[in-house]
Amino acid sequence: MAPERTRDIELRLLVEAIYLKYNYDFRDYSGASLKRRVRHALIQLKCQSISALQEKVLHEPGVFMQLLQYLTIPVSEMFRDPGYFLALRQNVMPILRTYPSLKIWIAGCSTGEEVYSMAILLKEEGLLERSIIYATDINPVSLERAERGIFSLDNMHSYTENYQQAGGLKSLSDYYTAAYDGALFDKTLRANITFADHSLATDTVFAETHLVSCRNVLIYFNKPLQDRALGLFHESLCHRGFLGLGSKESIDFSAYARSFEALSRAERVFRKL
Repeated sequence: MAPERTRDIELRLLVEAIYLKYNYDFRDYSGASLKRRVRHALIQLKCQSISALQEKVLHEPGVFMQLLQYLTIPVSEMFRDPGYFLALRQNVMPILRTYPSLKIWIAGCSTGEEVYSMAILLKEEGLLERSIIYATDINPVSLERAERGIFSLDNMHSYTENYQQAGGLKSLSDYYTAAYDGALFDKTLRANITFADHSLATDTVFAETHLVSCRNVLIYFNKPLQDRALGLFHESLCHRGFLGLGSKESIDFSAYARSFEALSRAERVFRKL
């Protein structure tokens, strides 16, 4: 049997073992992406093969938690793709302002950069105090980092540029102080944020929301899992609620293509029909 074929079998067995042992479901993640992540993990965790990694994962929960950091790729930035946040500010916030209270879901929130970006946007639009932000992810380490609200000072220059291009009304530095060798964001931004574990692969809808923002997550799913996630968003959103996706993501050709209309197609902002 060809080595590549053997590795494919090993990979399927690994993700099945992870699901059975830890109830984390990577079975419908994009195969190419999963292969790249596991190859990198093999080097970092000093395993000669995927089978050797599987043995460690099954018998050492600590190794699984290490592997999870590679499988979920906790990488983000504040106000990433500034045009997206500008579109929210100009086209979505005026409509959300008509509601007495708001619920917003940031799905796949990683280490929290987008969550705090959303909180700042809501604050500047006078909506934060009447909003609840649900920030969810499958990675508990990322969620813990997100809840702390501390980001590298080295990134603040690029984050500030993003914020300004996103239509920021103040200086980004008004929202954080230098502490703990990083930028500690104002606790008032966290007051209305609920951080929680949630899997788009296995969990169900938990609240009715007015805006769902899930960006650069669906690109790592295969089509059935993309449809499942979009179904959760559709079910969660209230009548005429809003959906925001990543710059390389779309609802076109999905099972929910006719369930949304494009509000700003270039910036991947959609509205439930």
